[in-house]
Amino acid sequence: MDAQSRGRAEGADPADQWVLNPQTGDYELRLDGAPAPPPPPVPRQRTPQAPGPRPGGPRPGGPRDRDGERNDDEQDDDGSTDGPRDPHRRRRDRPKRSRKRKALMWTGGVMGLVLVGGSAFAYYWYDRLNGNIGTVDIGDVGSAAVLGDGPANILVIGNDVRTGEGNEAYGNRDNVTGHADTTLLFHVAGDRSNATVVSIPRDLMTEIPDCETRQSDGSTKTIPGSQGTTRFNESYGVGGRDPGCTMRTVEELTGLDVDHFMMFDFNAVKTLSTAVGGVEVCLEKPLKDTDGGTKLDLPAGKSTIQGEEALSFLRNRHGLKNESDLDRIGMQQKFVASMLRRLKEDTLSSPSKMLDVADAATKSLTVDQGIGSASKLLTLARELGKIDLKNITLMTLPVVDNPDEPTPVTVVPDPEKAPQVFSMLQDDVSFTEVKKQQKKAKDKQAALLNGVRAEASAVRVDVLNGGGPQGAAGETVAWLQSSAGVSRSANQGNAPAKVARTQLVYAPDQADQARKLADLMGLPAAALKPSAKAGGDGPMTLTLGPDFKKAGVPVATPRKVDVPQSRADEKMCKG
Repeated sequence: MDAQSRGRAEGADPADQWVLNPQTGDYELRLDGAPAPPPPPVPRQRTPQAPGPRPGGPRPGGPRDRDGERNDDEQDDDGSTDGPRDPHRRRRDRPKRSRKRKALMWTGGVMGLVLVGGSAFAYYWYDRLNGNIGTVDIGDVGSAAVLGDGPANILVIGNDVRTGEGNEAYGNRDNVTGHADTTLLFHVAGDRSNATVVSIPRDLMTEIPDCETRQSDGSTKTIPGSQGTTRFNESYGVGGRDPGCTMRTVEELTGLDVDHFMMFDFNAVKTLSTAVGGVEVCLEKPLKDTDGGTKLDLPAGKSTIQGEEALSFLRNRHGLKNESDLDRIGMQQKFVASMLRRLKEDTLSSPSKMLDVADAATKSLTVDQGIGSASKLLTLARELGKIDLKNITLMTLPVVDNPDEPTPVTVVPDPEKAPQVFSMLQDDVSFTEVKKQQKKAKDKQAALLNGVRAEASAVRVDVLNGGGPQGAAGETVAWLQSSAGVSRSANQGNAPAKVARTQLVYAPDQADQARKLADLMGLPAAALKPSAKAGGDGPMTLTLGPDFKKAGVPVATPRKVDVPQSRADEKMCKG
């Protein structure tokens, strides 16, 4: 018996199995072919009455039989009647009404099944994706909102944990936590017109701050920071440091507020590259790993790689120019750009591929609680998807060889170019030519310049050195008093902690003083930090950062910086 005839009489129309029950006036489904209950006895017909008005007035439309049909004079649309209803006409009309009603009921039942099935399908995937996502409570670091109204910074951490099938060739499998491998800082412009992706080398020497972490029992534990500088990759997985510690490290390094983190492991590369149908790469010369044990062997020219081969490509440094981590980062950026293009040009138009990609991504994904659900990640993806690929800039944090090592194997931030990059990110300046961004920058500066200014003699400011040249605070105070007329300035020595850029903290009622000092020193709008905590009766606080050169030289956010950059729409393979 086939599926269509199962449970009903052979050859019966499904709709014909809905039978009217005259006792209830409802249709009932009878799959076994059983007849409907017999109709109730028909009452005796009363003696016809003489024509005339009925007691209590006529019933609208005339009397109705037990099926709800009119059986007296039938009233037309214009209100006239044609006399007694023809019983033969009633028998002809009734099958049409029954078939129509049964057809509607059958169609409604099918549609209900489709809707319920679709809801179940959506719930299945929503529940599955939510179950895939791992979350970490990072305490008070980060943001509770998915994306706020202004700029947003998302830290994408590559976890170098080696657990998982096939990952033995990439290092020690005994480390079940891993460390922060090459990490991407994803800066999203406040107007969503552009984005900048900055790769932070794992071998960058930096200071790791003390970090408060949440334990499994709900308690908190402070993990001590580094003694001096150490490798960036130790910001996660060493001494119990969680991704929140990596976020704090990046905040100390860049002067930016990091809103969220997303952490992927090696398996994510394999599953994601497979889910999108492979990622196109292009090589100037053949690439073969003879020492790394990955069996990577790619020819010159164009190749489409996925799975194990994609991971081998991203982890490989053999055969590259200097066989260094920096060379490898360049290859990784091109791979990421190629995958972004594949996602936007091919995958987003296919619901089935999108589900495969979402499933693959979430299986290897750990995030903070602020974006720890499928719906929140979807909101984030939609916002990021609005950015044109040509306005997504990829770069590596400008670095130089570590001068403290005789044979450098680690790097430090470039003392000139790194602060410029940080300054542009802090001021939300686009690295691409976006007209909307250029107008916004001019409007922001105009808002600063159009305000009221105090007299130089009324400006009160304490000056600290938070990363500027040695003796910068004292020299600045001397210049302010002798050349700028700011006699109420004082040298407070070194700041408690270094800052990423020069900043002026002032109370709301000191805005006129802040504008005057900004004019005198050439401070950019991003350097001015209004704070309710700074009392208007006391002095403002000027902390000089690494972007400060010398007194009298303007401190301003650059519009561009001379560092290697690429765009997400640039193809590895030309033609």
